[in-house]
Amino acid sequence: MNRALQTAASGMYAQQLNIDTIANNLSNVNSTAFKKVRPEFQDLMYQTIQASGISQDPSVQVPVELQVGNGVTPSATLRFFAQGSIEATSNPLDLAIQGDGFLQVRRPDGTVVYTRDGALKLSADGMLVTPQGYQLEPGLVLPQDTTEVSISRDGVVEVQTTGPGGTLRVGQIELAKFVNPAGLRAIGNNLFEETVASGAPLFGAPGSEEFGETLQGHLESSNVDIVEEMISMITAQRAYEINAKTIKTVEEMLTIANGLKR
Repeated sequence: MNRALQTAASGMYAQQLNIDTIANNLSNVNSTAFKKVRPEFQDLMYQTIQASGISQDPSVQVPVELQVGNGVTPSATLRFFAQGSIEATSNPLDLAIQGDGFLQVRRPDGTVVYTRDGALKLSADGMLVTPQGYQLEPGLVLPQDTTEVSISRDGVVEVQTTGPGGTLRVGQIELAKFVNPAGLRAIGNNLFEETVASGAPLFGAPGSEEFGETLQGHLESSNVDIVEEMISMITAQRAYEINAKTIKTVEEMLTIANGLKR
């Protein structure tokens, strides 16, 4: 009976984690370039009560084992980097990546992190930064007299100025990509950091060597499917309820067993 209680409790914990993940997906349905997450689970070790091939009669071989499972455990949370829909914003500093790749962002401590959120802003000194104020890497600074910004599909940034220079090229956006993007660690603010599982980043210009293109005046939407998440939530809720019912059933069975009299 104790095994059944522990097994059902592990199932309730697993479904609670499942619901937590679904809730996070739904709460970020409007987060720019958010990538949905799906939890993965594995069964726990089994207790072998009778091994196969063992029998009291040497002439008879037992074809299957008698095993009892001990429940479930969360094994991973898998992030899906499928392309979200591209929406026009008409903001010249908004940048969407159509295809593979991440923008590089340098934090105040000097570390470089990665994002697909291209809602860029201008700092007080004309530098392109994220909404948190982190510098785009490599750094791009627009002249003070800039009147118009143009970002091509291959990441070339040009500006129109009121000065005698006219059209000026101020830099080139560089993208990073990973062999295993699912191995990146999410750190909030639409940012990811490199891990051993993700591998080292590969760098390239947009539109080259299987890197995605940059689309000015657009943003990538979240790839969360609301209907799919609602169906998953209902399934998780039913699984949680049936595990709770299992605990209640085991309790009733223990009560019956304790009430037996000789």
